[in-house]
Amino acid sequence: VGGYDDLAGARPEQARDKGLAGHLRALRAGRVSAGAVKVAGIGAAAAVAALLVKDPAAPRAPLRSAGDRAAGPFHRLASVDAVLTTGLVAGTANLVNLLDLRPGRAAKAGALAAAATLRGPAGDLVAGPLGAALAVLPADLGERVMLGDAGANALGAVLGLRLAAAPGRPARAALLAAVTALTLASERVSFTRVIEATPGLRELDRLGRRPA
Repeated sequence: VGGYDDLAGARPEQARDKGLAGHLRALRAGRVSAGAVKVAGIGAAAAVAALLVKDPAAPRAPLRSAGDRAAGPFHRLASVDAVLTTGLVAGTANLVNLLDLRPGRAAKAGALAAAATLRGPAGDLVAGPLGAALAVLPADLGERVMLGDAGANALGAVLGLRLAAAPGRPARAALLAAVTALTLASERVSFTRVIEATPGLRELDRLGRRPA
């Protein structure tokens, strides 16, 4: 769905359908924007992830063979935990995409978030995204490639799955609240303006980028 939005969302008639408000206006006018398709698709994928993920608080059964890890029974999440997981996967997928407005910005954010959450039993979830973000970063900064919706949504979704494995329901609820607050803030506040006005963030954002 990120790839679809990259292609369909670039059409001239889709130019005004930006942000949550733009997608809602399009729906009220009887049009389905590419972004609305993406929101629905990401939400559905996040819900499937919540159905498949194991409850991090469930007791671990001893492994009798190498195949037991893949074939063992799932410990279904409680309804509230499934909602938190769905929200974190979908919300973080969207949040990382909101950062993909300057070369290297989303890849840097993804790499830093992955590195910060690499430790712990669920740290292997972000080992792949960390390597991928670092591998693509030089070409992204050099403006030879960009993550786009396809890459940023995928990177953010896996980071969200890692956040959903945080121990303790209050911690996961707080993380979802933070992701939601940032998403809503993006409708009113330009992340680029905030970054440019904040020492440290401004230098990190420009690091490695080609001169304007």
